[in-house]
Amino acid sequence: MHPARKPVMAGNWKMHKGIHETGGFVRELVHGLKAHQSPVTAEVVIAPVFTALAVALQAVWGSPIKVAAQNCHWEEAGAFTGEISAAMLKEVGVGHVILGHSERRQYFGETDATVNGRLKAALAAHLVPIFCIGELIDQRRAGETERVLERQLTDGLAGLDAAALATLIVAYEPVWAIGTGEVATPEQAQAAHAFIRGWLEKNRGAALAGTTRLLYGGSAKPDNVAEILACPDVDGCLIGGASLKAENFLPMVEAAG
Repeated sequence: MHPARKPVMAGNWKMHKGIHETGGFVRELVHGLKAHQSPVTAEVVIAPVFTALAVALQAVWGSPIKVAAQNCHWEEAGAFTGEISAAMLKEVGVGHVILGHSERRQYFGETDATVNGRLKAALAAHLVPIFCIGELIDQRRAGETERVLERQLTDGLAGLDAAALATLIVAYEPVWAIGTGEVATPEQAQAAHAFIRGWLEKNRGAALAGTTRLLYGGSAKPDNVAEILACPDVDGCLIGGASLKAENFLPMVEAAG
């Protein structure tokens, strides 16, 4: 990891942990970080379900842990049953939001265009977006990984210049490695992250490319996180299942520094 980019270890809880379980679990994480022999330097982010955001925010109070939402809508308000706006998240106290996750794309019809709208809304509300991109297994096998990433970056970040994207975090998630137990090799992870950073440099400038944190997301676990984090263009992880147990998540946070 580049010394100028503070590592980020983010836990995406997906549809797990309601209000009661969230409070106790977050307090366990806070205690675990305090008990660590040396201060944890990584930025730690957790993303509970919408209904548990307020409880999580209360439980992290006074700790370095930050809270993210798992999605937001592109409009400030309107007839969008079941949706939450970026301004509403900001009002609750949320600072980060995950956007474009592969499960949103696969199950809920997200497109590069809708992700772009959500990104713009999140940035306008001064939320830090964790922008997810990545290829399917058929695309990987067909040698189309870079083509897919280029399309997702081009369309997802359309209309946003380097100044607007100053807080952007990008998460590369090879879809074939999410929840499958499969993990990209360090070489595969580094190649994808290097391509993303190269695209940012070419299209948004060297300054943004040099400061944007790039996360790996795809079945990262305590036993493989060190080799993933050792890749020069990997600045942290977006962690799914392994973030649901403190005995897994805390060692991964510690591995990032």
